[in-house]
Amino acid sequence: MEEGPSSKFMEVASSNNLYHICGGDFHNMSLSVKIVMVKAYTQEHIYKHPWERVTSASWRKFADPENKRTLSHVLEVDTLSHKLDPLSGKLYTTRALTVHAPGPWFVRKIIGQDICHCVESTVVDAQSKSMQLTTRNISLQKFIEVEERIHYEPHPDNPTGWTVCRQQTSICIKPLSALASMAEKVEQRCAEKFMQNSVKGREVMERICKYLEAESGGIPL
Repeated sequence: MEEGPSSKFMEVASSNNLYHICGGDFHNMSLSVKIVMVKAYTQEHIYKHPWERVTSASWRKFADPENKRTLSHVLEVDTLSHKLDPLSGKLYTTRALTVHAPGPWFVRKIIGQDICHCVESTVVDAQSKSMQLTTRNISLQKFIEVEERIHYEPHPDNPTGWTVCRQQTSICIKPLSALASMAEKVEQRCAEKFMQNSVKGREVMERICKYLEAESGGIPL
């Protein structure tokens, strides 16, 4: 392997986990090698509603007060920027999200914080009917890094009536943090909690889609 910066990092995919091997020298793997497991998983859901309705529901998910009880992990949402590119026709939006700190109670006790600040970046291409949301935490990064990507596009089998949602999430505990010794357990518990929140989010989305369908003169509630 060629010497230099590129030889100091290697990524290996194993099942649903990614293992980052960094530091040291691959010619002598015994020298200060750190292995960090990244918990990664993918979910897919089909909404039996057109893309336009589903993406409208996505914008309204946090706005409707009646959803706050279901989405109780989300404390505050603020729009930072909202820009339409006149050349590409793409809409770029950035929002700040304040949520309960990820993981079980003992994790919040160790890190000493109950809330976490995140940034959500959204790109909507109405021409190709694509909506991509990427959310990352900007606080607690010395303990944990979480990235969530959600993509909405027309379902290939019914492009005018259904929408497919693909959600990819990765969770990484920092190797030198107070959580490192229990990284695998914490990542698993965080993943379980995020998946529970994803189910709640889909329930809210389905409910809003039905409201929008009724408003447009479709099947009544």
